[in-house]
Amino acid sequence: MRGLFWLLALFAGAVGVALAGRLNEGYVLLVFPPWRMEISLNLLIIGLVVGFVLLHLLLRLVSLTLGLPARVSEFRERRGREKAVTALQDALRHFFEGRYGQSLKRADEARAAGYAPGLAALMGARAAHALREPAKEAQRLEAAAQEPGLQVARLMLSAEMCLDNRDFDGAVAALKEVQVASGRHIAAMRLELRAQQGRKDWEQVLRLARQLQKRDALAPEQAREIILKAHREAIRQRLDDGPALLDYLRTIPATEGSPRLAATVARALVAQDAGAEALKVVERSLEKGDKSGEDDWNGELVEIYGQVALADGEAGELTARIAKAEGWLRERPRDAGLLLALGRLCLQQRLWGKAQNYLEASLSVEPSRDAHLELARLLDQLGRPEEAEQHYRAGARPELART
Repeated sequence: MRGLFWLLALFAGAVGVALAGRLNEGYVLLVFPPWRMEISLNLLIIGLVVGFVLLHLLLRLVSLTLGLPARVSEFRERRGREKAVTALQDALRHFFEGRYGQSLKRADEARAAGYAPGLAALMGARAAHALREPAKEAQRLEAAAQEPGLQVARLMLSAEMCLDNRDFDGAVAALKEVQVASGRHIAAMRLELRAQQGRKDWEQVLRLARQLQKRDALAPEQAREIILKAHREAIRQRLDDGPALLDYLRTIPATEGSPRLAATVARALVAQDAGAEALKVVERSLEKGDKSGEDDWNGELVEIYGQVALADGEAGELTARIAKAEGWLRERPRDAGLLLALGRLCLQQRLWGKAQNYLEASLSVEPSRDAHLELARLLDQLGRPEEAEQHYRAGARPELART
């Protein structure tokens, strides 16, 4: 539509000029002694217009000719940039395709062409790492270090590659530099969490897991598992140092408690000859599980409850514990582990009949090596060796899982 408008305007202008030319009868006298020349005014105007157009075209041609080298150079630079961009894109594509050798080659070509040399160097370092060529990896990381604005990217990549190589100290060192350069951010904290787990620095693992959990950067289930493992490993590291262990147990927040952690704490206390404290931990956790439902009930705690009672002393305490366990049994009448624990408690209390009943009930629910052995010892003590022999043999069967 726009082209049609200009075409109509051009025709209208031509008609107007033709009409004006017919009405204009003027002339121009040019004198160049000894010459005189008389021409019409219309012809002079046409000549001036044509001359202006020709002069403009001539100047344009000269300008294009003089600027040709610069345009050729610009064209070559543009082609070079396009090739470099293509090379970097190919490097990324080859890397994700698993063709690390081609990725390294194309990344080097992009860097040599001068297009985003720092990013190309990082891409090359990652490809060299995948090829297990540490010398090339180090060279390209060093090249990336010379480029401004890439310090954090280079350090993050270096930390990831250190983690792949199980160089946990190197990863932590790189992430400390990231912290200095740009402060903490989620990705760096996740990497440091992995590095500290590798270093078995459980205090740092707890610190990082809590921070990530607070920022909703870890799924609740994942955070709970990491925190649980960190506490359990930290407890195991202090098993040979009673005061340090007790000090550590006091620092565990109630919100991070769980039946599995309670079992670890109880076993650690038993190892320190703190059976009474261990039983309190077990009872608190089991009572909580008994009220909240089956999901919080922990069989390992029940086992510890029976075993700690074996080592504990007075009859009154045993009677109270038996009564407590029988209360739990009313809620879980077919819990084989709880029946076994009650059998052990009754053995300690010398309640032979009740002990036999509980042990046989445990075996009827779920046969186990421990229940067979406890019952065999009881029958031996009661002077029934043939029956005891049967349970010794049954307990020796390899398919029986230990309770």
